[in-house]
Amino acid sequence: MYNKLQYISQGNTVEEQLYNIHKALDNGCDWIQLRFKNQNAFEVFTLAEAVKMLCKEYLATFIINDNVYLAQQLDADGVHLGLSDMNIEEARPILGKTKIIGGTANTFDDVLQRTEENCDYIGLGPFQFTATKQNLSPILGLEGYLSIIEQMKIKNIKVPIYAIGGITLENVESLMETGIHGIAVSGLITQSENPSQLITQLNDKLYVTI
Repeated sequence: MYNKLQYISQGNTVEEQLYNIHKALDNGCDWIQLRFKNQNAFEVFTLAEAVKMLCKEYLATFIINDNVYLAQQLDADGVHLGLSDMNIEEARPILGKTKIIGGTANTFDDVLQRTEENCDYIGLGPFQFTATKQNLSPILGLEGYLSIIEQMKIKNIKVPIYAIGGITLENVESLMETGIHGIAVSGLITQSENPSQLITQLNDKLYVTI
C-alpha cells in the first residue's frame, strides 16, 4: 500500500525546490510530488530530472504534478492530476498500467468521478485554509471528510484518500480517525525548523496501531 505521508514540493526556483525536496527526503519523507507551476519547460525538465535521481537515491516514490508527458519521458512513478488537467482515462494509456495516477477531489461527486476513471488514490481537500494554492475550493473540515468517507463506505469505494490543505501536526490524529489513508503536506515540512522531528512525529501519528 502507498506511503501515508506525501510531500508536495514548494519553491519559486529550481534551487529552492531542490533544497526543499532534499530536506524532506533527508529527514524521512519517502513520497515526493513535484509541483512547479508556471515555469518554462526547460527549468521544469531540469528540476524533474534532478528530483528523479534524488528519489532513486532515497528509494522514494516520485510523482509529477499535472504533466503526464513529462512523467512518461522521465519514467516517473506516476502523476497527480487536478480536476482541470488531463482526464485520468486519457493518461492511463500514455503512462501504462503500472504507473500511479492520483487525482484531486473536493466533493463526493468528484470522488465518484475519480473512482470511475480508475485513479489509484485521491487527494481530497482542502481540509482548511491554505496559502499554498490559489483559487481554493470550498473547505471541508473534519465534518466534510467524515461525510465523504461514510458515503464511500455505503458505495463500497476503497480508493485511498489523502487529506490535503492546511494540515498541522495537531490535526493528524483526528483526520486519521475519519478513515482516510494518509495526508499530503507542503508548507508544514517546507517551513519546519526541525524537519527530522516533525516527519518522525507525523509518521508516528499516521502509522499508529489501534
